[in-house]
Amino acid sequence: MTKKAFIFDLDGVIVDTAKYHYLAWKNLANSLGFDFTPSNNELLKGVSRVRSLDILLSIGKINLSQEEKDKLLAQKNEEYLTYVNQMTSDEILPGITALLSYLEGQQITFSLGSASKNAPLILKKVGLFNKFSAIVDGNDVSMAKPDPEVFLLAAKKLNKSPQDCIVVEDAAAGVQAAKNAKMICVGIGDSTILKDADFTLASTEEFTIDFAKKLID
Repeated sequence: MTKKAFIFDLDGVIVDTAKYHYLAWKNLANSLGFDFTPSNNELLKGVSRVRSLDILLSIGKINLSQEEKDKLLAQKNEEYLTYVNQMTSDEILPGITALLSYLEGQQITFSLGSASKNAPLILKKVGLFNKFSAIVDGNDVSMAKPDPEVFLLAAKKLNKSPQDCIVVEDAAAGVQAAKNAKMICVGIGDSTILKDADFTLASTEEFTIDFAKKLID
C-alpha cells in the first residue's frame, strides 16, 4: 500500500497569523477613515492580499489608482511583518507539534500548501521550517484557492499522486481546492462552513495521533 502524505495550510492550521493580518488590515482601514470589523475580516479568509485590499476598499467605498493600491499593499505587509518577526514556537497551534513529530517518526512526508508569501519566514520563526519535506507558498503559484494548483504542486514535490494526499485546511476556499485536486480533506473549524471536507475537527487539539492513524491506515 502506498504511504499517504499530508499537505498543511499555514494560517489557522499550523499557527494563527490571522490575528496579525486582521490588525494590519484594521489599521489600514482606520488610516483611510473607516472601520474594519471582525465580521468584515471573515470575507478575507483564504483570499490573496491583492483581492483582500479590493474587498477592504469596497467596504470603505473608496476608489484608488493602481499606484495607490500598491503603496497600501506594501504598507499593510510591512506592518504584518513586524508582528511576524516577533513570533516564537509558543504560537504553534495546540497538538500540531506532537502530530508533526508522529508523522516524522512514521516516515510520512508532509508539505506546506499556503497562499502566504511569508510562509517560509513564519515557519523559521516558530522553528518548524526544517520539518517540512516541501514548501509551496504564494511565491510558487499563480492561481489562488479554490484553484487546486497549490496542492497539486505540493503533491508533485512530495512525489505523491493526489489520491494519496491528505490536506488539512481551515478555509472554505482551501477545502474546495483540496476537493478540486481530488484529495482527502480535513477541515479545522466550523463544520457548516467547511461542509465539503471529508472530516471536520473543531480545532487542531482534536487532530490527535489516534485520528492521524485512522487517516493513514
